[in-house]
Amino acid sequence: MSISRRSARRSVRILGVAAASAAVVLGLSGSASACVIGDFKAEAKCDAAKGVIVVTDTDASGTPATISLFRTNNGGVEKQIGQQEVKGSAQGTSVTFSEKWKPNATYRVHVTASPYVDEDIAGGLTTPAATCTSESPTPAPSASPKPTPSAPAQSATPTPTASASSSAPAGTVGNVPSPAAGDSNLAETGASSNTGLIAGIAGALVVVGGGAVYFGMRRRGARGNG
Repeated sequence: MSISRRSARRSVRILGVAAASAAVVLGLSGSASACVIGDFKAEAKCDAAKGVIVVTDTDASGTPATISLFRTNNGGVEKQIGQQEVKGSAQGTSVTFSEKWKPNATYRVHVTASPYVDEDIAGGLTTPAATCTSESPTPAPSASPKPTPSAPAQSATPTPTASASSSAPAGTVGNVPSPAAGDSNLAETGASSNTGLIAGIAGALVVVGGGAVYFGMRRRGARGNG
């Protein structure tokens, strides 16, 4: 059984359409997995007190790329900060540039991933308004409690001690001498409470002795005259 020309042409046409469709599908899937500039992101961060700029590549195809970082100075003059190689991944692969960035500074990030990408990250990079610092905030001074006024201390009147009273001069302790002191003074001088009686007896003896002497002298004179 032979195939007609019409059937053969129809079969070739169908095969051509299927091949074209397959090529379109493969082309779209290849474009979806290729590296694009949207796979790259740049951020200004702080590593402790040190400023850094981090560029992350989320290209799932893992196409090698070169990241070039430029700082835009006053007047539009650029200075290249550095250049690093990166191979992206679905989870994201990052490269870090040590840069002591200033607040509100602008940077240009260029990506080269041949043959897919050779352009800057859209919008560039602007740093935050605050710099990195390791200084902790100074605590506010706490209000100290006001001192409570205390009553003035009263001076205590000193109490005379026994040693002070015993060291006073003799004759000044007490107004009346003790009996023991009086007795000892009389014993030392030989006087007693019978001094008047003794004096009277002594006077009488003197008178008696004088009279005896007088009468004796007269008796002797009378004998001599006789």
